[in-house]
Formats: sequence, structure tokens, C-alpha cells
Amino acid sequence: MKTPLTVLVCALTLTACADHAARARLGIEDSTLLKSGIGASQDEAAGAANPQWVDTYAPVVSGGPALASLQARLNRMPPEQNGYFRAKAQCWIDAGQQARQAGDHWGFVEEATGQAATIAMGLENGTSLSAANPALRTVSTVRPDLWKIVNTIKSDPAIASCREAQQPLACAEVELMQAGHDAWMRSFSNAEKRLPDVQDNLRKSAQTALQCKQNVQASAAAPTGKLHKAVMLRADSLFRFNGGNDAAMLPAGRRQLDAVAHGLKTVRGVRELNITGYTDRLGDNAHNESLSLQRAQTVARYLRARGVTLPIAIRGQGGANQLADCRQTKRDDMVRCLAPNRRVEIELVADS
Repeated sequence: MKTPLTVLVCALTLTACADHAARARLGIEDSTLLKSGIGASQDEAAGAANPQWVDTYAPVVSGGPALASLQARLNRMPPEQNGYFRAKAQCWIDAGQQARQAGDHWGFVEEATGQAATIAMGLENGTSLSAANPALRTVSTVRPDLWKIVNTIKSDPAIASCREAQQPLACAEVELMQAGHDAWMRSFSNAEKRLPDVQDNLRKSAQTALQCKQNVQASAAAPTGKLHKAVMLRADSLFRFNGGNDAAMLPAGRRQLDAVAHGLKTVRGVRELNITGYTDRLGDNAHNESLSLQRAQTVARYLRARGVTLPIAIRGQGGANQLADCRQTKRDDMVRCLAPNRRVEIELVADS
């Protein structure tokens, strides 16, 4: 019995015939991935390694130890760095580990390690990092429609001050890159299997960012009668760890306070503001009380500079009124768990 020619062609190409439908659904625009069988390109344009790639990634000779080292570096970073870039570095480490455990020797492990290392180094050195996703040799673009959604979410101002929305967004981007790597290897069905997680993370990010925006707007809305409203701001997003003065303010914190100031200037029915700073329970009580007061004073001064004219009462409560009860034995884990306790509360007191 003769073997059908179509079976031979499928056996001689990286593209599985059963993957044709999945390939079409991925919206691939890379012409090299749309070719299969005899005549399919194997040159640099199709993803062959060039000297520049070798020079960049050849030093990553052992993916396991390199990824483990990067994980340890991330774990040592202070809580105020638990934002978009740290989440993205973590997702790149996870992606590299997955590819390594799957026996992927096509260069993606090295690229994932390189991306995580670049971000970790930037966070450690306090240097500027780009949120753009790089062009990687072993990654092709899939689902351009999802990339448009990624860019739409990233461009929304609410994301910058909403850490809870940043983590799923960062992971969605890395997962979409992983799907692009699967497609680059002509494993189109595997690429498609990643998409539900991508879509779920994008949905979480968009919904959380919207909730953050609504919370700020609701807090600045005009109260009625004797209703009191409050804005709770995480100190870790306002200030560098253990900082509370103007120099320690973070860009995301300034953006949050800008939004609060804008709302307060248009609000009606508010008599005064009560601004209270808090720390976690770690450390000396006197230091915590001083730090919490400094944070409240800095926030009040910032709002004043942005045109808020309401009377403001300022207090520092140190480690009082803890929101999170944490019992971890490792200090780093404890510091992360106690993050909700490090905060500044702005209470809007209504007219009688």
C-alpha cells in the first residue's frame, strides 16, 4: 500500500496538518509561518540564529541555575517594587521554567531568562524600564486582536496607579509571547491552548483597573448629609519602602494623589479632610509614629500644592488599626503580608 503524498509532506515539515485550522485562527501575519513543506524558509528571516543573537544569549548556558538565581533576586526586592515590572519578570521566569521542563532547546529559555534578568537589573539599580515587548527571535506575533487589547489597557491612566491590575496584564503579555513561541515552532494547537489564560488575565486586568478608577471617583464624589467617605492609599504605592517625605514619593503615588486632588476640587458638601498615616507593626514604635505622621503631612502638602483648599487635620497613628494579621516566620514574607497596613487614609467629612 502506497503512503499518501499528503502524509509524506506532513511528515517532512514542521507544520502538522491537523494544526491548519488552529494556525488560521491565530491570525498569524508572519509569512514564513504560513509556508509549509518543500520550500519553507529556514533562513534568518524565518528565525535562524544570527551572530547578534548568539552573542546576546550564549552566556545563558544553564537555564536552571540562572532562573533560580533570578528568582532569589526577585524575592529579595522590597514590597514597593511589587508592580508591573516585577510581575513581568516573575512571569518571564515562570515561562522559562516551563519551557525548560518541557525540554525546549530552541532558544526560548535563554530569551525568557534574558528578559527577566534585564527587568531585575533595572529594578535593582532603579533605572528606567520600558513596558514595550521586545522582538524575540523565537517568538512570532499571534492574535493581533489580543495585542490591541493589551495596548488599550496599558494606555489607560488607571493602570499606572492600580497595582492589582498590573500583574495580570504583565502575565497576559508574557503568555501571549509564549503562544507566539509555540507558533514559531509550528505548534499552532499548543499556541491556541494558551489563549484562554491570556484572555482571562486581560479580563481581570481591565475589570480591576475599572474598579480602581471607580473607587477613586466614588471617594471624590460629593457626600450628602452626615455621610463620611474615605480614600485609602497604599503607602507602598505612594512612597519608597520606609520613606515618607517628598523625595520618597513614587510616580504612581503622585498620579493617585493627582486624581484625588482633581476630584476634591470639584466636590460639594465636604467640610474638611482628615488625613491619617499608618505603618505596619514592625520596628520601633516611636519611629513608626514619626514615619506615619510624615506620610500624612506629605500627602496633605501635595494636595495643597494641587489646589485643595479644604481644612485638613493630620495625624500619624503608627502601627495602630492593623488591617492584616500576619504570622509568617520569614521577614520578607512578613513584610509583603503586612503591606495593607502601610497606608494613608483620607477621610472626607461632610457638612452637617
